[in-house]
Amino acid sequence: MREIEAKYRVRDLGAVLAALREAGVTMGEPVHQDDLAYAPPGWDPGQGKRGFTFARLRTENGAHTVTTKTPLANAMECVEHETAVADREGMHGVLTSLGYVPSVRIVKSRRTGRSGTIGVCVDDVRGAGVFVELEALVDDDRDGRTVQEGLDAWARGLGADLERITETYDVLVRPVPA
Repeated sequence: MREIEAKYRVRDLGAVLAALREAGVTMGEPVHQDDLAYAPPGWDPGQGKRGFTFARLRTENGAHTVTTKTPLANAMECVEHETAVADREGMHGVLTSLGYVPSVRIVKSRRTGRSGTIGVCVDDVRGAGVFVELEALVDDDRDGRTVQEGLDAWARGLGADLERITETYDVLVRPVPA
């Protein structure tokens, strides 16, 4: 399964939520997510992300999941695998023993909704701001960039003031080196 995303910085949360309601998207209640991102063994940010498999441990409402993401054409198109884990610290030990390096903690409040096959997330990310993330899950050979263009067209159709970005949350919350 591939997860293909388009992400936008939100300037006016109230206007975006109103535009989503107008588009027929019902957003759920906010949930707290606490993520720890892991870089693969031997990876350096200067190498880019394509072709490397990254991991994430997430806790939401007391439940833990581990996810791996392998970026394809860009960081917003990934082959993704995810499963529940009973023991977050135990899974942390598994990942670090495999050479994965904890790289950044991402804490956010997330509201989710749907518009047909499009998943809609409104995220308030600690240290980075508010974002709308559109997601398509595909299990075929559709071109990822074409899917992203379709997501972007849908977002532009909302009429909200959105700034499309290509960075992932791990990059957005990471301190800039001096």
